[in-house]
Amino acid sequence: QVQLVESGGGLVQPGGSLRLSCAASRSIFSIPVMGWYRQAPGKQRELVAVTTTGGSTNVADSVKGRFTISRDNAKNTVFLQMNSLRPDDTAVYYCKTQEYSGSSYWGQGTQVTVSS
Repeated sequence: QVQLVESGGGLVQPGGSLRLSCAASRSIFSIPVMGWYRQAPGKQRELVAVTTTGGSTNVADSVKGRFTISRDNAKNTVFLQMNSLRPDDTAVYYCKTQEYSGSSYWGQGTQVTVSS
């Protein structure tokens, strides 16, 4: 099992930046896939970006060129750097792990609001 704690959300103006962090309660070196998802009011939760232990990353088309995912195994933390934020990026952002066992775990989420 792993506990995930997201932080870094908040209120930002359009065009601004935020950096989200997802701190894990144990080493993430052995966690094959970690990702960020988001859920806007009235919408389904959607994948934003994922990163693997092999170092590969993938981001959704809607955020490509604006968001970057990275992981720091020494700090047991995954980051989501979000630039050029838009109002439609407003959502609760969740961190998720996908274990080799097939189990997955979610954090509690952090609110991101993009508004002037």
